[in-house]
Amino acid sequence: MDKILLGIILGVLLVPIAVVAWFRYGHPPVAVWDEPFPYEEQITAVPLHARIDREMPKTVPIQADETNLVAGAHIYREQCSECHGLYGKPSPLAKHMFPGVPQLWEMHRDSSVIGVSDDPVTETFWKVTNGIRLSGMPGYKGTLNETQIWQVSLLLANADKPLPPGAIAIVRGANTPPPTRAPAPSAPDDKP
Repeated sequence: MDKILLGIILGVLLVPIAVVAWFRYGHPPVAVWDEPFPYEEQITAVPLHARIDREMPKTVPIQADETNLVAGAHIYREQCSECHGLYGKPSPLAKHMFPGVPQLWEMHRDSSVIGVSDDPVTETFWKVTNGIRLSGMPGYKGTLNETQIWQVSLLLANADKPLPPGAIAIVRGANTPPPTRAPAPSAPDDKP
């Protein structure tokens, strides 16, 4: 019985020491080209989806109209296209990242879904706002305001639907100037 107890105690002590040594001496897969850690995707996906489900907004405060979709296209092109690509032009940078970066203007295999258009827009909003640790996806809270995050999220949610010509041109890489605000109307003169 004493040998069994000694074996359990040694097992409880040696396993954590071995794991710490394995990490300390650089053996875990940390380079992009390394094989993934066993069950890495499952380990990170479960808490990520639970947190998104718990924290994502319940309503969308803006409409998916032409103005918001074109504004979202400008934001996408400036902030997202480097990693997520443009329509018909995948990002060359994406293939050198781990985990893989979804190309948001490509159709899924065996599906009519484009990018994340099958995700709720509120989920995309959460991801753009907060980012995703250990994935290369930055959080844009503090870089973009809430309206801008909703605009790009609405654009991506509607990627599999007909978009306004201005938005299509932008996500295809056309050189278009960013939207400008119309000048405020001046007060009428009281003079004849």
